[in-house]
Amino acid sequence: MIRYVCKYTPVELLRGFGAECAVLDEAPESLELGERASHPNLCGFGKAVLQAALAGRADELVLVNCCDVMRRIYDVLIQKGCCRFVYLLDLPHTDNDCQRRRFAREIQKLGDAYAATSGQTFDRARFLAAFETPCHGAEPYIALLGARAGSALENRLSAALDAPVRNLTCVGSRAVSPAGLSGAEGDALITAYAGALLSQLPCRRMEDHAARRALFEDPALLGVVYHTIKFCDYYGLEYAAAQKLCAAPMTRIETDGSAQSEGQLSTRIEAFAETLGRRRAAPAPTSGDYFAGVDSGSASTDAVIIDRQGQLLGSSILPTGGGARKSAALALDAALLDAGLARSKIARVVATGYGRENIGGGESVTEISCHARGAHFLRPGVRTVIDIGGQDSKIIRLDGDGRVLSFAMNDKCAAGTGRFLEMMARTLGLTLEEMSRAGLEWREDLTISSTCTVFAESEVVSLVARNVPTPDIVHGLNKAVAAKVTALLGRLCGEGEYMMTGGVAQNEGVVRAIEARLGEKITVCPEAQLCGALGAALFAAGLAEKSSIDKEPQIPRKLK
Repeated sequence: MIRYVCKYTPVELLRGFGAECAVLDEAPESLELGERASHPNLCGFGKAVLQAALAGRADELVLVNCCDVMRRIYDVLIQKGCCRFVYLLDLPHTDNDCQRRRFAREIQKLGDAYAATSGQTFDRARFLAAFETPCHGAEPYIALLGARAGSALENRLSAALDAPVRNLTCVGSRAVSPAGLSGAEGDALITAYAGALLSQLPCRRMEDHAARRALFEDPALLGVVYHTIKFCDYYGLEYAAAQKLCAAPMTRIETDGSAQSEGQLSTRIEAFAETLGRRRAAPAPTSGDYFAGVDSGSASTDAVIIDRQGQLLGSSILPTGGGARKSAALALDAALLDAGLARSKIARVVATGYGRENIGGGESVTEISCHARGAHFLRPGVRTVIDIGGQDSKIIRLDGDGRVLSFAMNDKCAAGTGRFLEMMARTLGLTLEEMSRAGLEWREDLTISSTCTVFAESEVVSLVARNVPTPDIVHGLNKAVAAKVTALLGRLCGEGEYMMTGGVAQNEGVVRAIEARLGEKITVCPEAQLCGALGAALFAAGLAEKSSIDKEPQIPRKLK
């Protein structure tokens, strides 16, 4: 079985030699072998290919030198000698008569090499019979675009989005036409075949890839999930351009080539499903007067009790600990005590946050939708929500009805999150409240240059040793958080009115640092940390689809 990784692989030629061919579709549990044999910054897909080959799951492998990573993989595999047949095909990055003839020679070299290894001869009839014409219906679909993605991600998206998903990344968009080949013989046949391979919808790495614009302008698009690979920035350029020309909703996800990275995608995928309307939030109950929302976060678990009109009756904010379910139960009990209500009076509970699926006994909505709903309910004019939580940062763009237009998340690095500030406060020997005040008393406009939390901590230790005043250090840390947040904002082209939610919204130094970079005022409600739980409660009450623009909003008593 010959495995291949690129759409320009001459699969039909290899089948003409009687070979079975299949895409190398790996999402290994671990990249240990690939990481051990390669540079640490090799992209996730490259490590996954190495992992498969070194683990014996790709005894015969054809690579294409579409990027430098494939060259490195080839060199490693030749050195290791772990494949019975491994070949690196030289691919032209332009499509013209000269390059077609050149590519035909490279294809012929591959054929000769495989014939020598396998002892098989080329059969023209088998070659012509090997062509497959992909068939897509006219039904609306969601496109999976960007860097190479496997069937595991495609299937996961199909299940979560409840809609047809077309994998149009790399080999997923392979479509080679046999037109014009039937009458050709010998060198003319291989040259025509080289032309057919090169005339496919171009890969992003081809010099002329303007035709890819059509992928984002298809009127049948319901939405676009744009995939990027860890340690590869190449496809990020296309994503930035596509945001301006694609009318359909888009979201960006990143994987590292392994199955482990899929756990980090849940919030993104579910929130995108909610944005598309492919996943309904909690339906309105038929009876009951009181509703609860629980936001199960990494640092705190928050609960809110509201009535049918959206009036806040009780709330609680407790540290998360001892498991999501236990923390949620304690937070809900505390909010019920605050409201003076028994649990039996609550008609519906909706959970949100990272622990939402582990709470049990209720329905769940992502924190993206809940923070959007809570912010819109409090301030209908808000168009961009900045939510800095314990372990991630989110930017959410809203329309006039409070629906999510787009969002961006930073959930793979602690920098720019509440956890970052918590670690720095501990290093400085401050409480978070003391740190918030200290950040307003700075004199020197200090910059913390490290973007990594660990390295930033080392930099802070060094500044302390040099007797740099604590307020100046805190100001530098606040600026570092602001830089991370505004970088996320830049990906979405955020616009005012701005509102900040999450626990870090209580840190006035951070808020001012973000305002300084934005040049815009940011609204912060007194208890911004409850915004996600409030949004969940609004979903529970069936108030999520009711715009508060047409009426005076019911401002909860504790958020005035």
